[in-house]
Amino acid sequence: MLPDFRVRQRDYLLEISRAMTQELDFEKLLARILYISLEMLAGQAGLIALREEQGGWTVAASYGLPPGFLEQLSPLLASLPEHNEPQLSELPEVNRLLERMMRVSSLGLLTGVVLPLIARRQVVGVLFVFRNYPGVFSSNDTALLQSFADQAAIAVSNAKLYRQVIYEKRRITGLLDSAADGILILLGDHSIERCNPAMLRMLGLASDQVLTKGHEDVIRLVRVKEGQTLEQAEAQGWPPTPNATLYVEGDLERHGTQPLPVGITYAPLVSQEGELVNIIATVRDITRFREADELKSTFVSVVSHELKTPIALIKGYVSTLRREDASWDRAIIKDSLEVIEEEADRLTEMVENLLDATRLQAGALSMNLCDVSLRSLVKRIADRFQTQTSNHIIILDIPENFPVILGDESRLEQVVANLISNAIKYSPQGGEIRINGQVRSQQVMICISDQGPGIAPSDIPHVFDRFYRSSDFAKITKGAGLGLYLARAVIEAHGGRIWVDPKPDQGARICFSLPRDALSSQIELPANH
Repeated sequence: MLPDFRVRQRDYLLEISRAMTQELDFEKLLARILYISLEMLAGQAGLIALREEQGGWTVAASYGLPPGFLEQLSPLLASLPEHNEPQLSELPEVNRLLERMMRVSSLGLLTGVVLPLIARRQVVGVLFVFRNYPGVFSSNDTALLQSFADQAAIAVSNAKLYRQVIYEKRRITGLLDSAADGILILLGDHSIERCNPAMLRMLGLASDQVLTKGHEDVIRLVRVKEGQTLEQAEAQGWPPTPNATLYVEGDLERHGTQPLPVGITYAPLVSQEGELVNIIATVRDITRFREADELKSTFVSVVSHELKTPIALIKGYVSTLRREDASWDRAIIKDSLEVIEEEADRLTEMVENLLDATRLQAGALSMNLCDVSLRSLVKRIADRFQTQTSNHIIILDIPENFPVILGDESRLEQVVANLISNAIKYSPQGGEIRINGQVRSQQVMICISDQGPGIAPSDIPHVFDRFYRSSDFAKITKGAGLGLYLARAVIEAHGGRIWVDPKPDQGARICFSLPRDALSSQIELPANH
């Protein structure tokens, strides 16, 4: 046998070498190594046990062993204590365990040949072959067997590294595919190597439409708001250092739809030789940031204008009354003081609305709940406004037995006052202002209508937005565009809803509904508006 073994040794080593280069599938490689080992050592059964990185051992491949044997062996291998030097301590324990189980299970009829698998000075596993006769090998034979085991260990190690590479590739693919930002991986010549789903959604294109193009064909910025494009920066020597990122902000041209505001960050990947290998482009949708900036600009513009007007009036009347070279009769002084008081009240209301809008954004608008008679509340406010206008007739059409609800009386009063005030403001020619109340099975509903020009259909979706004012009325009426925004917040905080009932050329009609049987625990302010 020994001469045959020596002759065949070369063929077996060549077989392992071929397996190392041709087969990187981990399970198939282990099965192939085990099969060659059994052929080489004339074994009837065998197994390969691998050492886990977290400690313990596990059976990775087996042949000719009954399932019961493996079921008993696996937990014993997994529970072996971990040592700092497995070559000196864990390996003998594994050998003793396998030999003991082999003798018990075969009633002493089988012997074992053990080949430790050591790669890069690390024990990666052990190959155990069961035979029905004792093995006698010379020192030269043992050296050849260990050479075979070393080749097998390298093959196992390479396969494990390959499996780790596949795992990392899948992990990176998962990260790219799940990223909310668009990601492009470019080669040095700007051809697109990879594009994630978020980027495809931004562009409105399919994968094959992107991967066949270059960066300049896909990333086309209609307007550049900040920074330089990739082409402009590279013309000036970008990247100056391997870690130098580039940021540009603009409107991304898209297929069949409006441009999308984006911020793009380019990160270079440079080889050790200094060659540009890849460029990673991260594309973020900045629509919300752009809207926030526009809202901020609108806020500053509206508030500065609306604050300056009453302040200028107050200052003008006070300066006039303080003139020492003129004497004013009591009627003029009374009228002037009324204007000052009205403008001061308007300033106070505006400041309160701004504070409420800020509290609403922070989710801190307080609600003080109690029983509220909506009919009494609406009548009280309507009577107050009737004394302030002679061009309008406020008609109350609410049943006497209108239900009492649970709510914040001051907040609901703020809503009704705003709606009646708007009805007067936006129907300057006068006419009826009708306040209608209806009772439903689960809700009560209040509608306030006027006989003004009404709300344009294009304005209806936006009338409850912060600082929104119709361009038709912004120049002729006062306001900061917060009244309806706060009204919606208060109504929705009560579990109700508010809406515009569109009636073109028939005046404006705004309605809100509230639940009849709301519990205090059900009333909470929306977190974000």
